[in-house]
Amino acid sequence: MLNYNPPIKEDKNYNDLSIKVISPIMKLNIRGKTREFFTSAGKSLNMVLPTEANTSSSNDTLTSIWLSPDEWMIISNDVVEKDTNKYKLEEILFNSLSKVNLGAVIDVSDQFIMLELKGKNIYELFSLGSPFNFDEFRKKKDSTTQTLLNKIDVIIHQKTEESVNLFVRRSFSEHLMSWINDAASRL
Repeated sequence: MLNYNPPIKEDKNYNDLSIKVISPIMKLNIRGKTREFFTSAGKSLNMVLPTEANTSSSNDTLTSIWLSPDEWMIISNDVVEKDTNKYKLEEILFNSLSKVNLGAVIDVSDQFIMLELKGKNIYELFSLGSPFNFDEFRKKKDSTTQTLLNKIDVIIHQKTEESVNLFVRRSFSEHLMSWINDAASRL
């Protein structure tokens, strides 16, 4: 596991908005298109991958976020041990997908920071820095989107109307948190 300093050391609280880093979380990127890929991935994950744009699916231990017609981010629903970079699921997916040329499996755990935002002002904050229209998005549980937030690529996964996970590349996380601190303090 990468040894790093997260962009925020402690939870941040603003007017009806709280932000915290959820770490460490396993994040795997899988890609594939064939029927065999979907069958094998579904059996390995114990879930059906979402095929509709900007949706997600989950079970007790994992969440699958649709990124494109042939790409998903699989995240663990619970934190994992910090001392390891090896995940049993990654090995299972590698053996059932990559090894038999059905698709690709890439560990992106160290590439993305996952922030959990909770509160009534989440979408007011997002509207200050994103061109995306969140009106329909906020009404659908488990919806996802890839958009820009203060000119930074992010992935947003809505858990409930007042709770989202925001994924940002590690190299942009401090810049994004600086903007969030400034924008959220004015809500």
